[in-house]
Amino acid sequence: MSTTAPGSAAAIWGRTEQQDFRSRVRGALVGGAVGDALGAPVDGLAYDEIRAAHGPEGLTDYAPAPHRGAVTAATQLTLFTVDGLIRAQVRRDTGAWHPPTDVHRAYRRWAATQSDWGPDERRADNGWLAAQEWLYARRAPGRACLSGLGDETMGTLEEPKNRDAADSAALTRSAPFGLLVGWEPGLVLQLAVECAAQTHGHPTATLAAGAYAVLVHGLSRGDSLDGTVQRALGLLGARPGHQPVTDALQSALGAVRQGIPGPARTAALAGDGPSDAAGDLAVAVYCALVAEDVRHGLRLAVNHDGRSAATAALTGALLGAQHGETALPPGWVAELEGRSTVLELADDFAMEMTQGPALHGPTASAPGWLTRYPRG
Repeated sequence: MSTTAPGSAAAIWGRTEQQDFRSRVRGALVGGAVGDALGAPVDGLAYDEIRAAHGPEGLTDYAPAPHRGAVTAATQLTLFTVDGLIRAQVRRDTGAWHPPTDVHRAYRRWAATQSDWGPDERRADNGWLAAQEWLYARRAPGRACLSGLGDETMGTLEEPKNRDAADSAALTRSAPFGLLVGWEPGLVLQLAVECAAQTHGHPTATLAAGAYAVLVHGLSRGDSLDGTVQRALGLLGARPGHQPVTDALQSALGAVRQGIPGPARTAALAGDGPSDAAGDLAVAVYCALVAEDVRHGLRLAVNHDGRSAATAALTGALLGAQHGETALPPGWVAELEGRSTVLELADDFAMEMTQGPALHGPTASAPGWLTRYPRG
């Protein structure tokens, strides 16, 4: 991608808008984690199995897996995506500007937390996120993520890791790219695509991640979801291999006009495959479009014959970016695993994007910030 640094939120918004941005960042990150935690206990189950276990209305609240509010590797990786993006901004002061490299380093730090034999990342010189004990729990990490990050070689679009991997593990960690509101949508898509290729080389996986980042980007700037979908479709059109993702987005738009939302409709959008990023993206967009509120949208995203954790995580981030943190169900937020870490990281991201020069610019420096987000 270009080595020219795009603009910051501070460059285009005043203080009131920056406060709104902070709420949307919190909404996206906490909303995605809440959806992940809600869907995890029934992930991979058929809707009939969900109803048999949780009643005729399906799953309507957190359930133990392994405990109420527990998240999966999707949330862990999303947080490390944020960490990588903050460090990329900090490293601009050194003249180094290549966000995919900084994100890859962050993903490698996550991979180390998942290893029984590898290095311990809880070092004083490695930033604060890798020191959070709860992130060391192994929560169903995808094979492509583990293998793609198993060595120091970074997958690229020219030489991606796991060329056949088309599941949604790269997609579900991609909301933070959309929070780069000072960037143009095309650059947001490009960054998300490049970082997806570090573990998932199939065009469906990379382009679904890029399209999703564009959706979060538009919502974070106050645009309508319909409008952001159209923008994503326009950007996808010139990309080789875009058709499955384009078809998924168009199917989500079309499903809105087909009657009352329900499990059959969301299952149809998800498709029959065991792992399909395009199908999961379609479900999330549909659920966000028809949601009466965040709780309704997340329950719809969970209760179907599909990949409940992924679709609910994606839906939660979209609705959180659209409506802000105060729209999230407070009971679910209160019980969310790692809530304080998620909120702290969200606030750090918003502060970096709006006040970065005051933290590590040429005329000011906050040593504590560079301890949290080292340049190395």
